Amino acid sequence: MAVAELRSRLDLREDLAVLAEEARSLASAEALAAWGEGEPLLASPLLPWASALLAVLWVASLVAWAAWGFASAALLVSAANVCFSLYNRRRVRSAVSAAESATGDLPLLAGVLARLERERFAAPRLVELREALQSQGWPPSRWIAGLNRLMEYLDSRRNLIVQSLEPFVFWTLQAACAVEGWRKRTGPAVRRWLAAVGEFEALSSLAGYAYEHPADVLPEFVEASPCFEAEGLAHPLLSDREAVRNDLRLVDDLRVLIISGPNMAGKSTLVRAVGVNAVLAQCGAPVRARRLRMSPLAVGASICILDSLQGGISRFYAEIRRLKQITDLTRGPLAVLFLLDEFLQGTNSQDRRVGAEAMVRSLVERGAIGLVTTHDLALARIVDDLAPRAANAHFEDRLEDGKLLFDYRLRPGVVETSNALSLMRSIGLDV
Repeated sequence: MAVAELRSRLDLREDLAVLAEEARSLASAEALAAWGEGEPLLASPLLPWASALLAVLWVASLVAWAAWGFASAALLVSAANVCFSLYNRRRVRSAVSAAESATGDLPLLAGVLARLERERFAAPRLVELREALQSQGWPPSRWIAGLNRLMEYLDSRRNLIVQSLEPFVFWTLQAACAVEGWRKRTGPAVRRWLAAVGEFEALSSLAGYAYEHPADVLPEFVEASPCFEAEGLAHPLLSDREAVRNDLRLVDDLRVLIISGPNMAGKSTLVRAVGVNAVLAQCGAPVRARRLRMSPLAVGASICILDSLQGGISRFYAEIRRLKQITDLTRGPLAVLFLLDEFLQGTNSQDRRVGAEAMVRSLVERGAIGLVTTHDLALARIVDDLAPRAANAHFEDRLEDGKLLFDYRLRPGVVETSNALSLMRSIGLDV
């Protein structure tokens, strides 16, 4: 409902997009939230009063000196103020450093908050997020704008005149105390405001996708678990002109598809399409399909795994670590949708088959469903032991007039063609 409502709020989404683009240089939201929740570094309630009183006394002593010649009083107050300034210098420096590292570009954040504060919503989730922006007294945008003014006062300590008067009037100390007072009073609410803004921005982005793709449909969620049934599924980043849609069914009686096929035929694209659409569906967005029926699923993927020279990790080791993460997901409250692309390439064919069969069997017994793509046709024999809960499917190509052609259609059974040698010859390799 939230995405559907924001879909028609074109002005709001465009304003948020412009503000978000400008705000990409904002200091880390986590840093700002953590600073707001931290303990004030200048916590003494007497400190701002003492510094203000001493500053006033110093100005009064100068007036007395000029009017009545009381030089000794002016010198005495000046010395006391310098000592007071030196005594608090370390704490003030720590407070200023912490504040400056966490409060970058506050006007942009205030602008985003102000834009959201002007809106009223009907969708329950949007109403909850709008209520999260409520605060006592001023709205959040004014609180953030107030913090920005205090930071501007603090930044003015670099002025040469202010620097010359600093030991006597405590400009930096008093500005830092004001900032710390803001943090004590309002800081704990900052994380809530940032979380609401972040979710608004995410929902706005999903609504923008929905607006630009009116043919995409909202998914149907079912209680039965696990389930992923799609008709006319395609990758959301492919245009309608380029995308080739396929049907896919993973339910209780069919848990796993072992997908074989030649290079460039569409295996990896299908796996990615399933994963992206599953995530979009569970975010409340429309999906690139004519129909999608699914249960809530935790998505675990092993796609395009790379080695690491710096980390001393081989591709195979990186992949089995990812597989461990997917296995750990099965201990959670949701059934797992696993997507394993080019499974266990970094070992010999015997170990690959034994390891793949054991891994797939373990995931199925833990209630997971998923896809496995492979060039190794030996893995297709996994189906023999897991049937009817597993089945083979494939993509294929054809050679016409010396050119390889693909239709990107998913078919039942094991692939019977290969194009590796043809692709090598097509770029001039003598094989």
